[in-house]
This record gives sequence, structure tokens and C-alpha cells, in this order.
Amino acid sequence: MSVTRPIPDGDKVFRRGVGLSSDWITRPLFGLLLAALAIAADFGGETIFALFIAAGAALAAREWHRMVIDADMPPLPETAASIVVLLAALLVLALAPYGYYSWAILAAGAIGIAALSSARGGDPAWQGAGILYVGVPALALVACRAVPAHGAWIVLGAFLAVWASDTGALVAGNLVGGPRLVPALSPNKTWSGTVGGIAAAALCQAAYIGAIGGSAWRGAIYGAALAVAAQAGDLFESFVKRRFHRKDSGHMIPGHGGVLDRIDSLLAAALGLAAFLLLMRLDPLFGAKP
Repeated sequence: MSVTRPIPDGDKVFRRGVGLSSDWITRPLFGLLLAALAIAADFGGETIFALFIAAGAALAAREWHRMVIDADMPPLPETAASIVVLLAALLVLALAPYGYYSWAILAAGAIGIAALSSARGGDPAWQGAGILYVGVPALALVACRAVPAHGAWIVLGAFLAVWASDTGALVAGNLVGGPRLVPALSPNKTWSGTVGGIAAAALCQAAYIGAIGGSAWRGAIYGAALAVAAQAGDLFESFVKRRFHRKDSGHMIPGHGGVLDRIDSLLAAALGLAAFLLLMRLDPLFGAKP
């Protein structure tokens, strides 16, 4: 009889053993529900999307501060400050998407939260970094959605690439197995899962871009690049959870853990999207005019 072994901290894998884990039901079910909400918010308009991102960012910031603080020090002051700063920055960005005011608010907030944590005897570096870890990608997504030409379709493409990467990595890693990717950070993430995730994102993005009239092969390269960023984001959160001896960032989403566990890949991919679209001024739809 096989024995189910405990899952090491910081890993998001299914249990191997007798029968099927309930994660095989709850994970895809809640994943599809969250995906539907994200797509509805994306096409609901810039304001709806900004509110959706603000809600997710607030929940993620709460989990971050709870994760990196000492057990005997309630993180309420840092959490409250982060939520206020995030909401203010996102509100300003929604009103002035091409200005620098929102980014200045975020930077000032990080400094203020670090000072607050230091005054309370906490770790200012980790507490101050949390708002940047969550806030910069949140602002980047809202800024990309505000692009006049097909912003909703651009963001949808990034969502699809990240979801395909996560799914492909999970399936390939469990079916193929093999050598570990970075055992010190995440003992159950494998090279086969990494390759599977990149391939899935490339195929998904090629199909998406091709379906809306763009260059499919360029879409495949772009999807693979977003998948690399997404998996780097996943590894970074695994590192943080192992650093603070956490299995999950929270328990809000059945089958996924916390909000950060669900969006860690997206946070990094959002930075890649913003660099591609806002800094390099390239077209993530590769000629498509949906």
C-alpha cells in the first residue's frame, strides 16, 4: 500500500498516493470561477477592472504581511496602511493613467510602512517590500488595461498565457516527473513541469493571437516569454514561504491556498507585459485588430 507523504512547505502539487485528492475537483472548479470573474472584470471596463484588481491586491497584501511577520506581532497596522496606499495609488492611476503620481504614492507608502514596522520592532525590509511586490504589478495591469487600442484583449492574452503555464506545469510535472528544478526553493517543481508550462503557454498564445487575426508564431514566442516570467514569480513566492516556514500564503481559495498562491505567477507576468507594452512600445497582439 502506498503512503501519502506530507507536502513540503511552499509547494503547490497534488498528493501522490491512493485515490484522487480532492484538489483534483476543487482546484479546477475554483480556478475556472476565478478566471471567469477576471475575464468579466477585464471586459467590464477600466473602472470595473481597477476595482477588481484593487480587491485582489488588498487581499494579497493582507496575506503578505501575515506571512512575513512574527507570530506574536499582529500585522494589522501594516496591513491597513498597505490597503490604504494601494487603493489610493490605483484610484489615482485610474484617473490619470499616464502620470507618475500613482507610482510616487506606492513608493512613499513602501517607505512609510517600512518605518512603521521598524518602530513596532518588526522587519522593515520585508514589510515594506510587500506593497511593492503586490502594488507594482497591480498598477502595471491597470495601466496596460487603460491602453486605448484593445487594452482588454491585451490583458486577456496575458491572463491566458499565465493560466496555460500554470496548468501545463502542473500536468507535465505530475505525469512526467523527473529531475527537480530548484530543490532548495521548491522540492517538487521539476524541469518537465517547467518545459510543459512554457510549451502550454506558447501554444495557447499562438492559438489566441491567431484566432483574433495576429501573427501566431510571434504570439508563441511572446507566450513562452510570459511563461518564463510567470514561473519565476511562482519560484519567488515558494522562496518566501520557505523562508518564513509557511505551506500556503492563506486558505481563502479551496484547492489553491491563499490569494498570493493563486496570483504569484500573474504578478511576475504582469511586469513582463508592462515592459513589453509600456516600456518597449511593442504590440502584444502582433497585428490583430479584434
